[in-house]
Amino acid sequence: MSAAEDVLAPPTSTKGSGITRRPGRWVDGWDPEDTAQWSAEGSAVAKRNLGWSIFAEFLGFVVWQLWSIVVVSLPTAGFTFDTGQIFWLISIPSLVGATLRFPYSFVVARFGGRNWTIVSAGLLLIPTILLGLAVGNPDTPFPVMLLIAATAGVGGGNFASSMSNITYFYPQREKGWALGLNAAGGNLGASVAQFTVPIVITIGAAAATKNLPLAGFVWIPLILVAMVGAYLFMDNLSTAKSDIAASLSALREPHLWILAFLYIGTFGSFIGFAGVFPKLIVDQFPAFSTFQVGSAAISLAFLGALFGSLSRPFGGRLADRVGGSAMTLVAFGVMGLGALAVMLVLPLGNFWLFLACFLVLFIATGVGNGATYRMIPTVFAIRAGTADAHRAGGDISVQRRAAASLGIISAVGAYGGFIIPQVLGAVKTSTGSYSPAFGGFIVAYLVMMAVTAFFYFRRATLGQRV
Repeated sequence: MSAAEDVLAPPTSTKGSGITRRPGRWVDGWDPEDTAQWSAEGSAVAKRNLGWSIFAEFLGFVVWQLWSIVVVSLPTAGFTFDTGQIFWLISIPSLVGATLRFPYSFVVARFGGRNWTIVSAGLLLIPTILLGLAVGNPDTPFPVMLLIAATAGVGGGNFASSMSNITYFYPQREKGWALGLNAAGGNLGASVAQFTVPIVITIGAAAATKNLPLAGFVWIPLILVAMVGAYLFMDNLSTAKSDIAASLSALREPHLWILAFLYIGTFGSFIGFAGVFPKLIVDQFPAFSTFQVGSAAISLAFLGALFGSLSRPFGGRLADRVGGSAMTLVAFGVMGLGALAVMLVLPLGNFWLFLACFLVLFIATGVGNGATYRMIPTVFAIRAGTADAHRAGGDISVQRRAAASLGIISAVGAYGGFIIPQVLGAVKTSTGSYSPAFGGFIVAYLVMMAVTAFFYFRRATLGQRV
């Protein structure tokens, strides 16, 4: 171990904790289910890694959602893309991000959580720099813009590796809250991007076109901070090893695909609606698309992702207490009612009523995110025969299988971020209205409620509370 690593390493392990350390910030003997180890130093180590994981994942979501707010300013900047092309720019990062989540689910086990956080944060420099260069030139052709928007998908991939990493740090009894915080911190990136970009591109500029490249460039210093922070303060767990056989068997597990379907409804709805919300406001309520505060313009679109992000850890906490299936069932019910309210309010032309209804929808997606994600390790522990699986994660092979499943399910769920903008764009183009699309979403949420009730809320299905 170098002198620098000696200085920056955490304090010497508490005697009897069972934790030992190696160069490169590798930690051996990690067992969060060991209450003595957890109270001695495990909890402090886990919290430190969670904090930096949240920050890095937050920036991933910022980059992933940049195009959702940048596209609103493209017409002012001289770009002449049609509605279909705009929705492709909004949705292509979600398509790429969802696909990247599959390999990202396994890289933590291969390279280490700390090591991969450094690399994945560094990759965010590519889409931010390219975005800044492209939007400064209105002659940039659409295929090039689409390719650059696609590179923002690396930010979406970060979620899978981050969540897989954090699940190893925490005991089963605290996974819901810890994963909820990690996800919520990341999800907040969508809200911060939508709040910050309009301000950055208008302050000190006579027109939004002048500062539009700053929508990408402004995040570079923070990305560098995340890389340095992960290098100095995060850890690699030697117990976080992938079990290829278990991962392949997880793919053959029917409940993996059932849970993935439900996660399309919760997280897919969150990220999909977050991506299109700025565009919906501009199309339906142009007078309310931005509010001038001094020389800066502010869009209220950020409130949707904000409310959805903040409600996520509470969904996980409630799932810890009453069960993930019960909270998921409630979430889908409220999402259906929220979508119905939005569909009924759209023809009225009342912005504030529209905003209130959509915020209820966002809150329900956040609660559903936390609750559905909390179900995953429980279901896999039950299937492995673990007693009291709601509080006990099973042996290390079960935990590894659950961690791989978390990544796979998060990948499938993220495709909702592509599906929802594409559905809304197609319906708008063909009918001239967004309302029919929300009718389809209502039907989907009712089906997901039925699936949740049948497979998980009825305790007899698996034999334990889920």
